[in-house]
Amino acid sequence: MKKRYSALFIGLLCLFAEVRAAKVDTLSVHSDAMKKEIQVVVIRPDKAMEGKRCPVLYLLHGHGGNAGTWIGLKPELPQIADREGIIFVCPDGKNSWYWDSPLNKEYRYETFVSKELVDYIDRHFATKAERGSRAITGLSMGGHGSLWLSIRHKDVFGGGGSMSGGLDIRPFPDSWNMKEQLGEESANRQVWDEHTVINQLDKIKDGDLAVMIDCGCEDFFLEVNKAVHARLLEKKVGHDFIVRPGGHTGKYWNNAIDYQILFFSKFFNKSK
Repeated sequence: MKKRYSALFIGLLCLFAEVRAAKVDTLSVHSDAMKKEIQVVVIRPDKAMEGKRCPVLYLLHGHGGNAGTWIGLKPELPQIADREGIIFVCPDGKNSWYWDSPLNKEYRYETFVSKELVDYIDRHFATKAERGSRAITGLSMGGHGSLWLSIRHKDVFGGGGSMSGGLDIRPFPDSWNMKEQLGEESANRQVWDEHTVINQLDKIKDGDLAVMIDCGCEDFFLEVNKAVHARLLEKKVGHDFIVRPGGHTGKYWNNAIDYQILFFSKFFNKSK
């Protein structure tokens, strides 16, 4: 009899744990700006499903990625969401570099992420709908995108991070579909100058954003990350800058995201 009650008790505990686990939803979010549906993965902690309002960390993928990139790179994100009480939002940004392309009206991902998606998430989920509870980070192209968006929309995002980010696009004029969005660099140098993160830094001063930049010492983007770090130091803008062994790889980002989550979790807690 005791064994039967013990088994029943364990079964109830397992059922309770399953019910309280973070939920992963794959959504289609309409963009009026682009007149199409965008796939978005949302990871909600159990406390958000109970109606308790939670901070939101937007995670942007790199070139060639999609809405499922981050859950694939870091399968334990649902457990982290529960532990930290953070909602993770992972949009499909195609190969947009998260700009509103001056050439292609079907690529208005700056408007989508910083306005349309944020509004949608705040309307449909139990978020703390304030900049002190909203941050954005990403890898590679998404590292560029997250700083591009957070700097240009610091009224929306309280923090911006980057992992292995292409923070100055100009040394790579023929790479990663950028000229499809901006035109050939040689004929459109002003446009390229205006669409690179390193030239957006004058828009922020110390205290405007919680900023964290992370890049591997064997990464081909290391020098442009160092240049952004140097420019921020010159402007006396406080930020975290990390260089660790590693390259432009999934293994590196699987590790790097833990530090980004810790950094932004501390930021969210300070903003309470």
